[in-house]
Amino acid sequence: MSEVAEKYYTAEQYLALEEKATYKSEYYQGRIFQMTGGSRRHNQICSNINTILNVGLFDQPCITYSSDMRILVKAHDLYTYPYCSEVYGGIEPAQGREDIITNPVLLVEVLSKSIRAYDRGDKFEFYRSIPSLQYYLLVDQDRAFVEFYRKLPDDKWQLETLTDLAQIVRLPELGNLELPLARIYSKVTFPTRVPRRIRQETTPHPNPTE
Repeated sequence: MSEVAEKYYTAEQYLALEEKATYKSEYYQGRIFQMTGGSRRHNQICSNINTILNVGLFDQPCITYSSDMRILVKAHDLYTYPYCSEVYGGIEPAQGREDIITNPVLLVEVLSKSIRAYDRGDKFEFYRSIPSLQYYLLVDQDRAFVEFYRKLPDDKWQLETLTDLAQIVRLPELGNLELPLARIYSKVTFPTRVPRRIRQETTPHPNPTE
């Protein structure tokens, strides 16, 4: 996300501005940050994940939300829009509002170059303070690469990294739901990746005579 101003706002002012805005913004401790739009790959991945969750949990007491649903992380005064969220059981709205929830069991972020460090670092730290949260899924949009965090009984988080389209993300506490990587990345065409070291080595030398 990109900072749009150094001015500080109350949460009420932020919510009033969001109702009139033509784009989405996050709010963190008085500051407002405009969110960037997603690529075609990004949107396809989000659509795939939402479809898997909706179909797979159809007969479960779950509700799947897209990126239009705002999450309030109370402990850090953060209002944000994850790309996908899942609520199990009853919904706990914030401030009596229907467009803000506080008790997701699963949060999904699709990584982009501009905010991948934030999603892995500070944002995950903030998310971990949500008592109901059991799963955090980070999905790379440029390659088959999924980081799957699961909360253990001792409140520690276990990381599983999946890089093969034959692998499956399993959510045992959500009706034993499975998210195959092949379905997460269905109809997604990855860009050609060139390792950084190769890019550096193939850069023309500034002085060919040396």
